[in-house]
Amino acid sequence: MEQHFFISNIDIISRLLVAMILGVLLGIERAVAGKTAGVRTYALVSIGAALFVIVSVIVSGWYLGEMSFDPLRVASQIVVGIGFLGAGLIVFKESHLSGLTTAAGLWVAAGIGMASGFGLFLLAIVATLITLFVFTVMWFVEERYIEQGKFKKLYDGSTEHQKHSDN
Repeated sequence: MEQHFFISNIDIISRLLVAMILGVLLGIERAVAGKTAGVRTYALVSIGAALFVIVSVIVSGWYLGEMSFDPLRVASQIVVGIGFLGAGLIVFKESHLSGLTTAAGLWVAAGIGMASGFGLFLLAIVATLITLFVFTVMWFVEERYIEQGKFKKLYDGSTEHQKHSDN
């Protein structure tokens, strides 16, 4: 079976634009929530991941049959690289950990960018919608029912019953 690795200019542009738009959507939510990484950061992570994937697919087509080149190896390195970027966002201060959701969100933005770069637009869009759900609806659930709920886990691993009034 013959494989074609040619990507037209229109495909390249559409893949990058979809990555950017979806990254912007995630970034808007984070900016509205007042988080450290916002619109530009999420858009750039998503565009960058798409760009690396597109380049790896195109270059692998150039050397098809001449050398072994797997575009998925580049994708796996994107995951590692974004992990390092995300680690820089995680801060532990006065027994309070912050930045985990932002770091995880950037990691997901890279995945969305990779899906866009491979032309998997439906996957990228659905992942964006699910991520927005987690950022918004799950934040409400966490705030309302977990952090201020009847049970709160303490740092020593025990649970303490908290009285909660619904005023």
